[in-house]
Amino acid sequence: MSRAHNFSAGPAVLPLEVLETAKNELLDYRGCGSSIMEVSHRGKEYMEVDAQAQDRLKSLLGLGDDFEVLFLQGGASTQFMMAPYNFLSKDQTADYINTGTWSKKAIKEAKLFGNVNVAFTSEESNFSRVPTDSELKLTKDGRYVHFTSNNTIFGTQFRKEPESNGVPLICDASSDFLSRPLDVSRYGMIYAGAQKNAGPAGVTIVIIRKDFLKTAQKENLSTILNYHTHVGTMFNTPPAYPVYMVNLILGWLEKLGGLQAIDEINQRKAGWLYDEIDRDEFYNGTTEKASRSLMNVTFRLKNEELEKKFIAEATSNNLNGLKGHRSVGGIRASIYNACPEESVKALVEFMKDFRQKNG
Repeated sequence: MSRAHNFSAGPAVLPLEVLETAKNELLDYRGCGSSIMEVSHRGKEYMEVDAQAQDRLKSLLGLGDDFEVLFLQGGASTQFMMAPYNFLSKDQTADYINTGTWSKKAIKEAKLFGNVNVAFTSEESNFSRVPTDSELKLTKDGRYVHFTSNNTIFGTQFRKEPESNGVPLICDASSDFLSRPLDVSRYGMIYAGAQKNAGPAGVTIVIIRKDFLKTAQKENLSTILNYHTHVGTMFNTPPAYPVYMVNLILGWLEKLGGLQAIDEINQRKAGWLYDEIDRDEFYNGTTEKASRSLMNVTFRLKNEELEKKFIAEATSNNLNGLKGHRSVGGIRASIYNACPEESVKALVEFMKDFRQKNG
């Protein structure tokens, strides 16, 4: 078996150790004679997986008992709608920070339910940066402040929570979830599609602070789209196998040493790539240095023909998934938690060789 160096933006690389465990348990989960995919979601086997995943999430993030953890379906795109549907009404205003494509989609959905104040946008600079706190123009008595913590397409990231003046934060953390410690006291809600850092596609992790949930609307809501419906219940069949995979990845993170340890690894990996990009003008980063993402490293070469050659030769060298998003082009190396350090080192060596041959 030959494993590629996988830089896909999502679904993304998973830890080899986790894949090996899943392979070994695929046909017979811990002696029950069936796959975890084949047993009742209300049976002992799956209920234990679900509970352990919740406990591990709370432990890794330092949540305690003041947060609810939900495993839902529909991806972050459903949460763009579901969050304002539950927490924003026509006579209320929420602040949204616009730092890219996914922020714009969230803003579009929120406008269906209440007033939206765009507290900051970097669209005029092609989303090349995230704001400083002093640039945010927040609403007085805003309902919540929504931001996208990492922008997969443009390669920017908030390295700390934006200032919200005490108003609860709602965060789309899909592409840097579990990659670093968080100040959880700042958040009313965090949601993340699992397919970047936390697991395979198919499950969306939603974490809501209990006192914030109490302020959600309770009447005239669709049952399935009401967060209260899913707290402490299995209202509908959960995405059982993705949750099982999430639980394995959480265990893998625990063994690594938790979020502080993985943050140090992620900083090291990104540092190697950015050092190579900054070595001269052959490679050009697309974002301002203070806003650079540790998850999605984006850069350009001097023309599109050279970029096509770079991608083709990288692929022939077993370096896959480096083509930039179709809306912006260029090169993108997604180096999420499970991307091995050896893969990043292999990419850096390829970049050095490509520069020498084409510079």
